[in-house]
Amino acid sequence: MKKDALPKLFEGAISLNVSPQDPVAWKLTMLFEAANSKDSKIQEIAHNYGYTREHFYVIKRAYEEQGSKGLEDHPQGPKTNYRRTTEVQKQIIRHRFLDPEASCDVIAQKMRQSGNNISQRSVERTINEYGLQKKGYIKQLRQNQKLK
Repeated sequence: MKKDALPKLFEGAISLNVSPQDPVAWKLTMLFEAANSKDSKIQEIAHNYGYTREHFYVIKRAYEEQGSKGLEDHPQGPKTNYRRTTEVQKQIIRHRFLDPEASCDVIAQKMRQSGNNISQRSVERTINEYGLQKKGYIKQLRQNQKLK
């Protein structure tokens, strides 16, 4: 959908303003315009609404199968964290506690050696999420060792 598109104004018995920020209404308006048009090409109509001809037919099929519920936008990307599962995160934390001086690269290498295909960046993210970064974490460990 066009980000800079202007709202469509429909006037008749009532005046109706459809904003491109409302994806369901925007797509439905495009479908109505295509249904009421006798001489316009689908490609032109789809382009006016910021879609391709192919995407127009995807939207049309979704509407035919599910109604207006099919026009809702769905979040993109993976639905689960398939690389950093809870088991992998536990292993990363375990490696961090066993060797606090080890870098993220070393931990990632140990994880790969044990059969977990994980990147250095994923290890860094896990360590940051749990607050196990080197600076404060190692300083805290050393202070705890001095107190004992």
